[in-house]
Amino acid sequence: MNRPVMLGLFALGALAACSKSEEKPPEVIRPVLSIVVEPRTTQTFGFAGSVEPQVSADLAFRLLGRVVSRDVKVGDIVSKGTTIAALDPTALELAVQAAKAELSNAEAQFANAAASEERQRQLLASANASQAVFDAAQQARKAAEANVERAKASLAKSQEQLGYARLFSDFDGVVTAVGAEVGQTVSAGQTVVTVARSDLREAVVDIPDQLTGDLTAGTPFQVILQSLPTIETQAKLREIAPQAEGSTRTRRVKLTLTDPPQAFRLGSTVTATRVTKVAPTIELPISALLEKNGADKVWIVDPQTSSVSTKEIKVAAKGAATFTVAEGLEAGMRVVTAGVHSLSEGQKVKVPEGGV
Repeated sequence: MNRPVMLGLFALGALAACSKSEEKPPEVIRPVLSIVVEPRTTQTFGFAGSVEPQVSADLAFRLLGRVVSRDVKVGDIVSKGTTIAALDPTALELAVQAAKAELSNAEAQFANAAASEERQRQLLASANASQAVFDAAQQARKAAEANVERAKASLAKSQEQLGYARLFSDFDGVVTAVGAEVGQTVSAGQTVVTVARSDLREAVVDIPDQLTGDLTAGTPFQVILQSLPTIETQAKLREIAPQAEGSTRTRRVKLTLTDPPQAFRLGSTVTATRVTKVAPTIELPISALLEKNGADKVWIVDPQTSSVSTKEIKVAAKGAATFTVAEGLEAGMRVVTAGVHSLSEGQKVKVPEGGV
């Protein structure tokens, strides 16, 4: 091959190599995680609490005595009139017997006084007794009659006291606590058993004072069972504490449950949630925030060009997981939520199906 031909071939090879080196590699379209801006107009608050009886009674004896029987334990179902416990009735029974004897004696004295009065009346009528003697007999009869009434009252009181030796339930319910054991001496008014109505249940929660300003009777709540979150029921506010607790600054709130499922047993832990209306608020994941040169920005995806550009915003509040936007964004904008430090202005991106 002659020299001119060789030079021509080398020149063509060099030109081909240059054209290849000048070709740009195809642009990589990066998939990004994103979210469409939707201002939030409601806010949900959740408060932990427990299921408590709406009606509960501490049952106690009305007098001092030694407990000789307690027929129930925690968890037992009791009916109205069921005997709960009993005191030693010996002394009370003796008191009843003594009262009966006193009444019998008073009735006998009354019978004698009445007979004496009648005799004196007859003697007075025949002028064989003085008026003074008759008056004395009449007063004796009245005194004896008064003694009979006192004896009857004493017997009634003794019998009533004997009745107090037995403790009964005033309503159908379930035993939630016991405060005395057999053989124990209890004082009058000391709680022996606590009975609660199982058909009337409520959720009791403590709510921060600053969140109770608009609460009124009947305010609706949703109550969820913590052990089984799929089980829930509706509730309405029945009572709110008049003042906040000193150390926690919370108010005790009682919510009447509406037809609660059986799973809402007394003592169950629940979460009471409430949805409230708020001013439209834009909240984004903290991973979407780009802090650069002292400014807060986010990446906006242009749906027409599938490219991203930064948008300066004003942050109203920042938390560990989210931040709230005060200015700079509008509903419908798509914001990149991950990898914000590795994007460049105008870069092509791909939004996966569903936007995330």
